[in-house]
Amino acid sequence: MKQQGISSIRTINAMKTGLCSAQFSSHSQGLPKVKLNGEELMSKVLNRRWMLHVPDTEIHQIKLSPSQGRHREGPSGNLSFLNNTKPYFGGELKEKGSEDPFFYVVRDDLLHPLVNGNKARKLDALLPLLVDYSVTDVVTCGGCQSAHAAAVAVSCAERGLKSHLLLRGEQPEILTGYNLISTIYGDITYVPRSIYSRRMNMLKTHADLVASNTGHILCCNDILESSLSDQSSTSSSGHIDAHGNTENHSRKIIIINEGAGDVVALLGVIRLVQYLCQSHLLGKERQIKLVVDAGTGTTAVGLGIGAQCLGLPWEVTAVMLADTIDAYRQQEQKLISDFRTRFGFHLTDHCLNEVDGVVHWVGRCHQRKCVMC
Repeated sequence: MKQQGISSIRTINAMKTGLCSAQFSSHSQGLPKVKLNGEELMSKVLNRRWMLHVPDTEIHQIKLSPSQGRHREGPSGNLSFLNNTKPYFGGELKEKGSEDPFFYVVRDDLLHPLVNGNKARKLDALLPLLVDYSVTDVVTCGGCQSAHAAAVAVSCAERGLKSHLLLRGEQPEILTGYNLISTIYGDITYVPRSIYSRRMNMLKTHADLVASNTGHILCCNDILESSLSDQSSTSSSGHIDAHGNTENHSRKIIIINEGAGDVVALLGVIRLVQYLCQSHLLGKERQIKLVVDAGTGTTAVGLGIGAQCLGLPWEVTAVMLADTIDAYRQQEQKLISDFRTRFGFHLTDHCLNEVDGVVHWVGRCHQRKCVMC
């Protein structure tokens, strides 16, 4: 097993790409060291290959009104829920003269028949990098019914990569849901909870087993950093691995954190924000309140960073599902810091240089149903 370090990645990338354009002085992460506003920065950051061919998603309008038939009993009495699959976004989001409240639902669950919506967004920028760097194996982890693990398994299988999924707990008697999908598309190992609690050690140990004596373990941040320097140069044709070779048949293993909680996962979510703020959709002037649930919190932070960088008057509220508010805020600060380091230097006047947080974290009204897995 050989672990590829950042310094060697940079050296290889320099050989691969040749001299950068003389009009820019190269930043340590590869983006040009010039002063950019938020939209210019986003244009450069999002100029890459994606797993999803287009960022488009369906947006439905759910209107609540007094029921005259089909209804649900709620705090306000009998209400009907009317789903408008082709809403009109012109004018104000709140229809003048309308007393019926409504909200919009971003239907990312329709992006793929097997890959849950926000999981696809978090893999959107990462999967093409794995292909470009000739990664052969992916190691990640999750709960027994992990939507993230299933998304990695399916997405890797579609691209000829092998996924190794470490699932917490014991194998269920009957395989259902995401557990069944993960079993069909990935290589499953059930891990005792005591071992799973030390996630990074568990992931690295399993990656060593997969790599054996000839494989190479790569980090998400390493290949992301190497890819960024390509934005100032012309890439050669064909897929080039992290050693600068067009052909290298040894196994290359990458570790993806639980829930894809890495800075590269933010990019696909920011791409969604850029799509949603188009003038024919939510626009850039309206005050929008986005409400999401939060497992690792990565999606919520990505939405908040996207709104900040694009100067949108949007507020992101995340309902915490899995941890304490201190843990979520710590993860938020880590992701913001990582994003600043890799992309957010020299932002003008606004954005991440001025904020302590981009998400409003709230607890659940009711306890999450306990699933023993």
